[in-house]
Amino acid sequence: MMGSNMIDDDGYRENVGIILSNVQGQVFWARRIGQDAWQFPQGGIDTSESPEQAMYRELKEETGLNPDDVDVLGCTREWLRYRLPKRYVRKNKTPLCIGQKQIWYMLRMLGNEESVDLANSPKPEFDHWRWVDYWEPSKKVIFFKRKVYKRALAELEPLLIDV
Repeated sequence: MMGSNMIDDDGYRENVGIILSNVQGQVFWARRIGQDAWQFPQGGIDTSESPEQAMYRELKEETGLNPDDVDVLGCTREWLRYRLPKRYVRKNKTPLCIGQKQIWYMLRMLGNEESVDLANSPKPEFDHWRWVDYWEPSKKVIFFKRKVYKRALAELEPLLIDV
């Protein structure tokens, strides 16, 4: 059940991003259904949710993983924002959403990979996933998300080293 997502006064949709790591320090990289586009799991925060609640809901919907399948290592201290290029802005929607502001979470997978189920929601986001080197997503994600990916990965990287 999709609730209504929060869009702030500046037109940014509140969102969570999920960097799921394994013990080797690689990260979960997923391909959007029907597209040659790869990204980290992410999704909007509903009005009744905290960012952490949204993160667990999105994790379940997009990867099939439960809270006990992961260890939450930490999250970004503040919102990281990106603007959508003009051609991606849906001008007929109100309130107008011009981009996303995201809290990013660093998770470590505890269970085994067989727990991953990309078809765990009525409208799956992804059709394939793999482990990739830590910095690869910041070079391969769609261009307008690269700066945010770099900032999230840079801020959260020390959490992996401390484990």
